[in-house]
Amino acid sequence: MARMEMNAVPASLVIPAEVSAEAYYELGLMHASGRAGAVDLVKAQMWFNVAFARGCARAAAHRQELALEMDRDQIASALREARAFLTRH
Repeated sequence: MARMEMNAVPASLVIPAEVSAEAYYELGLMHASGRAGAVDLVKAQMWFNVAFARGCARAAAHRQELALEMDRDQIASALREARAFLTRH
């Protein structure tokens, strides 16, 4: 039987559409802390944006905190990825 690492699969392919805003918030925390592999501020910011758009108010504070550590291009990239995810799901 073939074995596949879950880290190799994009999260957008793994997450069902009915996932709660809290689950997206947790994904943001995972990427911000490095629990999902290497720390990825762009992915963390993206998931916090998705969580906030889906109604998780706690994500706003983390989003603002991360923005202080990111440059404009990183923030813009995270926003583009969040918009793309939200339009697909």
